[in-house]
Amino acid sequence: MPRLGIVYPDPEEESVELSARRTGMSFQRTSHSADRTLMSVIRTSLSLIAFGFTISQFFEHLVDAQVLSAGHESTRRFGGALVALGIVMLVVGIAYHLSFMRGLRHEGIQLADEGLIHDGLRYPVSRTLIGAVVLVVIGAFAIVSIVWHAGPFR
Repeated sequence: MPRLGIVYPDPEEESVELSARRTGMSFQRTSHSADRTLMSVIRTSLSLIAFGFTISQFFEHLVDAQVLSAGHESTRRFGGALVALGIVMLVVGIAYHLSFMRGLRHEGIQLADEGLIHDGLRYPVSRTLIGAVVLVVIGAFAIVSIVWHAGPFR
């Protein structure tokens, strides 16, 4: 009941609004956390891909310069295995990220339908995810270069 012309907000409505805002922000934090996890996978797989490619190329140049004999296929296989491990790790990380984000979107839609959070929890395409896919393509080119001595890295 207003006193002296002052309208007091309904504490219940204010509490629901703040709760919805906090829940929406927690969804954003969770989304950013998933991106950070994918960035950790990218960092590790990039290290494996780069290290494997470098080992392979280094020993191949030593053979070309006739510093080593041509019988050192094990270094090429080891380098290729590191690159393959990096690619597999990255593909698994991308699959986990997509699955997690799909679940998060589904949960957000359910909460929005129940009126617990504001509608509009639309997540844009992650630039981290795009970078991870590009790295998978680069890793595939590295494998082609190591195994078949062809491709853009020759």
